[in-house]
Amino acid sequence: MQRPAASSPLVGVALVIGSCLSLPFGAAVAAQLFPVLGPWGVTSLRVAIAAVLLVVIVRPRPRRWTRPQWTAAVLFGVSLAAMNGFFYAAIDRIPLGPAVAIEFLGPLVLAAVLTRRFADAVWVAVALLGMALLGIDGLIGAEPLDPFGVLFILIAAGFWVMYIRMSARVGALIPGSSGLAMGLVVAAVLLIPVGVPAAATVAADPSLLLLAAITAVLSSVIPYSFELAALRRLPQRVFGVLLSLEPAFATLAGWLILGQDATVLRLVAVALVIAASVGTTLGVRRDRRGQEPSGPFTAPIPLPD
Repeated sequence: MQRPAASSPLVGVALVIGSCLSLPFGAAVAAQLFPVLGPWGVTSLRVAIAAVLLVVIVRPRPRRWTRPQWTAAVLFGVSLAAMNGFFYAAIDRIPLGPAVAIEFLGPLVLAAVLTRRFADAVWVAVALLGMALLGIDGLIGAEPLDPFGVLFILIAAGFWVMYIRMSARVGALIPGSSGLAMGLVVAAVLLIPVGVPAAATVAADPSLLLLAAITAVLSSVIPYSFELAALRRLPQRVFGVLLSLEPAFATLAGWLILGQDATVLRLVAVALVIAASVGTTLGVRRDRRGQEPSGPFTAPIPLPD
């Protein structure tokens, strides 16, 4: 008999790594559109394109959804719109690597709150040290961090926590990827006011649409689909720490696409982040060996008070 997908954390780990690879490269591509469309304009186009693609692929049928399902999808959409908008507003002002590091304060705090084992707390501390080193690298580098950029990324970090919680809620209440598709539709609708000028610019120069479409696929369709599937296989606290791989790939994407240097301090920070991710993953495998096959989302996850 085939084991349930949720009984194998390795699949969830692979999905998170895929998301971590896709997101920063999508952000690096998006940054090249900021001078023309602005960060919020790029956010609107990216989310709208991703929403159209997923609705066509998934074909959700929300007419039969219950009130809790609709509430989860709407709140999920709010978190998507705000998290992405403020993240792009931040990386328009500060480098990609430090921005991602600071944003990780959100899921790291969530992981620390949800952890139940001492070993998990230790790995969270190691990952947090890596984030701190990345932040220090941004502060002592050739260019100081823009204070508004830091403020925007801290706001994005808060909405990232909401995104993780609502992703889990949507995954528990709505089968398949229908919740993700409708969440993106909600986000696209919320971003219409800032998206109209960007749409007009793209209409005048259709070549920009290709970069916007690449950004949508790399930054929305692939990572959100992977993360939603991963959250059905991994506890939220483990998911939050595994995402610590993302700053490593953000540093790589910033170097390859945007020409941002990777200093020794930044590389040390990346090594600490990867160590924390590997340690957490091994801990999940040990925990699962003595348990019956069951997923972490067999019942709806309560929202925080």
